[in-house]
Parts: sequence; structure tokens; C-alpha cells
Amino acid sequence: MSEILLPEDLADDESRDPRGNQAFLEKHAAPGRIGLCGGRDFINKLIRKAQSPLTEDGHRSLWSHAFVFSERRVDGQWWVIESDLDLRYRQIRLGVQENRVARYYDAEAFPNIAVLDFGLSPEQTLQVQRAGLDLLAGLSSYSISELLGTMMAMHSRRLRKRGNLLAKDGALFCSALVQHCYLAAGIEFLPGVPGKNIAPHDIDESPLPHATHRILRDLGVSSVREIGHSLRERLGTAFD
Repeated sequence: MSEILLPEDLADDESRDPRGNQAFLEKHAAPGRIGLCGGRDFINKLIRKAQSPLTEDGHRSLWSHAFVFSERRVDGQWWVIESDLDLRYRQIRLGVQENRVARYYDAEAFPNIAVLDFGLSPEQTLQVQRAGLDLLAGLSSYSISELLGTMMAMHSRRLRKRGNLLAKDGALFCSALVQHCYLAAGIEFLPGVPGKNIAPHDIDESPLPHATHRILRDLGVSSVREIGHSLRERLGTAFD
């Protein structure tokens, strides 16, 4: 099952609301589910572009980050477990961390947002949550080198099936963390592809049965390509 909302499907007030992702996330969040987002800043666009070898059309991926929903706390907020480079504060945080999902409410910063439901049993949900909390307690770090290793492997089927060439002990990037937690519940998103070679795009495209709910406001076609397509169409019309 897939629920996809494009900008024209959203109400005018929702599409203009800078916190336009809030109602969507509140509706679909549940313990153990997976969140995906695609950001607009330079680093997020770079990660999306790096996944272009995995997309059908060669454009950048819709997604730049993945996280796991933990639970709704006594503060009334949904909390997520993720591995991230958090550079927004004076004290930089690198690695596994727990945050309110409210950080993804900003539709301008995160135009693409999704919640994936792999139909976990109650026991599997607990296994995913426990695995995430174990990583949090162990203070696992964020590995830029592993991320680079994953990007290298995207260009080779042979490398994709091998262990990450730049893997480090005690380190995980975002989608590798999600795969690690789900492996505790016996779930591999792409059988045969090691967890530290799994990208956010891979989770969305997993062949395993799952329900997908997502809002897409940035389809990943670069301005240069849009101009190129437009020129080719005009030239074709001229010669016709």
C-alpha cells in the first residue's frame, strides 16, 4: 500500500505552513516505524545526488536521511532514534542520538517526508526499539568514512554485496542504523547487501512488503536537467 501526496494534493494553508509536516507525521507515526526525509540544504542535496546510481532515472534520490520512531513520551512528543551530524547548535553532536520528531516539521527544510510501515509484530517492535536504545547507550558515532564507502559501492554490484570497504567499529550512519535495528527483528531491506551499504533510497525501495505514506514536494530533478529537457522539447518542436 502506498499513499503519496504531491503539492497539488495539499490544501493551500497546509502547503504554505512552515510546519506543514507536523499533521502528517502525527498521523502516521508509530513505535518501530521508519521515517525518511529529503532536505534542501547543501549537505542533504549532496547525499541525495550521491544516490543517483540507485534511482531508475538517474536523478537524485528523494531521500537524504532515515530514522526510527521510538515512542511518544510523557511530554506528548514523538521521539526518534537516529544517527546524524547535528550542526545546528553550539555543541555539535555526531552519531546516534534521540530527538523529537518536531525537528522535521519544517516543510521548507524537509520538502519530502515519509513514514514506512513494515508490519512489525509487537515482539519485533520491541526488538527494534531495544536495538536502538543499545546503540544510544553505547554512544555509537556517525561515520563519514562509512558513508563514503557506501557511496563508492553504489556504482558497483560487486562492491554492494561486500562489506563496506571503509567500515569502522562502533560507528553507523543514518540508514545503516535503521538496518541494524531492523536486523535485530530479522529484517533485511535488501537481502545480500550488507547493512553498512544500505542507503535511505534502498529502504524506500525495499522489495519487502510494506506500507508507504509520503509527501513529495521536491522530485529531485535538477534545474540544469529541467532546462535541458525544455531545450530538447523546443528543438524537437522546431524541427517538426
